[in-house]
Parts: sequence; C-alpha cells; structure tokens
Amino acid sequence: MNPKKPQAKPGEVTRLLQSIGEGNQHAAADLLPLVYAELRRLAASRMAHLPPGQTLQPTALVHDVYLELVGQEDPGWNSRAHFFGAAAQAMREILVDQARRKSRRKHGGDRKREVLADDQPAMTEIEMPPVDVLALDEALDRMKTEHPRRTEVLMLRFFAGLSAEQTAEVLKTSARTIERDWQFARVWLHRELST
Repeated sequence: MNPKKPQAKPGEVTRLLQSIGEGNQHAAADLLPLVYAELRRLAASRMAHLPPGQTLQPTALVHDVYLELVGQEDPGWNSRAHFFGAAAQAMREILVDQARRKSRRKHGGDRKREVLADDQPAMTEIEMPPVDVLALDEALDRMKTEHPRRTEVLMLRFFAGLSAEQTAEVLKTSARTIERDWQFARVWLHRELST
C-alpha cells in the first residue's frame, strides 16, 4: 500500500520558502515532502534526454539539488516558480559537472562504448534524441551572453517545466513576451546544437 503523498495548500510552498529564507531550519524538512514528487518528475524528464550509460539516477539528482538549494544562506525565493527555476539551474550545473567528470581521460572519457548484443529490443518511444550535456551547456552559455532574458525563459520553461504564465510571473513580464522568447530560444538552441 502506497502512503498518501502530502498535498500542499495554496501558498504553503511559498510560505515555507520564505520561512527557509528567514533561517527556519524546520521549514526545510516540511518543504521536501511537498515538492519531492515534482522535483523527481523534473529530474527524470531532464535525464531522459541524456545519452545512455548515466550512473546518476533521478532520485540522487533530486537529493543533490535539494541539499544545494536549502543549504544556501539566503536564497531569496519569492514564489514556488522561482524555487523550481533555481532547482532547474542546480540540476543543469550538477549534470554538467558529472558530464565533465565522465569525459575526463582518467575516467575513460576517451573510450567509446560497444554494444555487446544486437538482439536487444528497439526503444519504441523516443521523445528527443540524447543530448550532449557539455555541448548544451556551452550553447546555453553563448545564448546567455547574446540573449540573457531568452536564456532565462528557456531555463524556466524547459529545465524547470514552468508554464508561460508561471515564467511571466517569475520574470515580471507578459505571457505573450514569454511565448515569443520561448519560440526564439528553441530555434536558436536547435540551430546551435545542429551545427
């Protein structure tokens, strides 16, 4: 029997985030059960786009991200959307660090994997081809230099899974502007990763 997951009352996550910012350590313990499922879904979604052979699991990524987020001195989160935007950025940094570590020669980064059996069943559902995390990170850094707001939109929409309205709330702009920036960012990033 599965224990029932805690349901957050409207505004409860924001209240707990503010309490954490004020130094209440008990609030961090109360926050995790309320955001865990959403963070886990976000981590699994981000990791689904990585090449096969990853050793980091979504659960471990969530724990690393959570520890990093609640360990900040004064995170200054002003909303649930702002918190999940910070979580998406932390996930990106952790995944990039892991990709850099794995690509080092000392860790076998110069070796290619070989498929040992060719009778394995084919994958039936592929949402998106695997992404080279380091190439994505470099492209996002270039994009941030050239188009800072559009990079923020991409981070919040794609990495944090926020809607256009939630992203508009975090960035204090209109949802229509967010939609235009989102479309531009996707095209720009696709072009950069395709060359």
